[in-house]
Amino acid sequence: MQGLAVSLQRALAQREREGRAASGRAPTARPLGAGAGWSVDDVVCTLGPGDRPYEERHTSACLAVVAAGVFGYRSGNARALMTPGALMLGETGACFECGHRHAAGDRCLSFHYDPGWLDEQAAAAGLAPGARRWRAARVPPVRALAPLVAHACADALAQERDHATGVVAWSEIALELALATLRVVASGKDAATPATPGAAAAARVVATLRLIDETPDDAHTLASLASAAGVSEFYFLRTFSAVAGVTPHQYLLRARLRAAALRLAADDEAKIVDVALASGFNDLSNFNAAFRAEFGASPRAWRVAQRERSLAQTSWPNAAQAAARA
Repeated sequence: MQGLAVSLQRALAQREREGRAASGRAPTARPLGAGAGWSVDDVVCTLGPGDRPYEERHTSACLAVVAAGVFGYRSGNARALMTPGALMLGETGACFECGHRHAAGDRCLSFHYDPGWLDEQAAAAGLAPGARRWRAARVPPVRALAPLVAHACADALAQERDHATGVVAWSEIALELALATLRVVASGKDAATPATPGAAAAARVVATLRLIDETPDDAHTLASLASAAGVSEFYFLRTFSAVAGVTPHQYLLRARLRAAALRLAADDEAKIVDVALASGFNDLSNFNAAFRAEFGASPRAWRVAQRERSLAQTSWPNAAQAAARA
């Protein structure tokens, strides 16, 4: 999600210029949308390895899409490494702590839900009572949630680019993302409590994650990534999967596909083949097949759908409602 990482890098550069004391400790939250029972903020944090983590409390049911950056998350006895494309989950009233031991800064699209509203929606969707709450601290980047994560990030980019407020259909994204996440967590297979490898292993994985996120179009392989981490391929594969929740290949593929999806949404004129090549794919047919498998639509259909969503969100009555709220 390279587009969303740009603002994070600007914030980190500003903090470097101003100094830690001038920048403050708390992350900055910019409201993106709100409705009955839900809200969503664009949260940018510039804390780094030199800052001591501090405990906070979730005031609502929280679901945060990690758009950029890597950070550690602790809630209760659960600990997880949050990476781009992953979801950070928190229950109302739960204490939590976020730390940037290995790298500075992160940016998240943070959705907040009233527990009663969320329970009502989950019940209407047919979810059993035991499946109406988060049962994990993290959901790693998984295919089941990839389209919704990409939609949310594309809309946040469009809203940032156009300086628009209230015209994105955040109510739909908030509801669909919450219900889809509850289903994934209830299934258990993609949201198990992550393992906790040692600090040295975690540091190697974080460095690799940053390398992939900064250069998703490079010709990364298991061998080259393991070599960069200074460990054997077997050890690297085992520790990466334990820390990130997905294999190196899965993480790299999804990083490339998210980058491609955002490029398609942002540029109507770019040729599909150019987007594929710029995102690290050497074969157009492989790109088309991988994109369809991940997002349920061809690259062309995805771009058309994003354009139609954008037009619908800025047309009457949405635009009129946004103007009335301004």
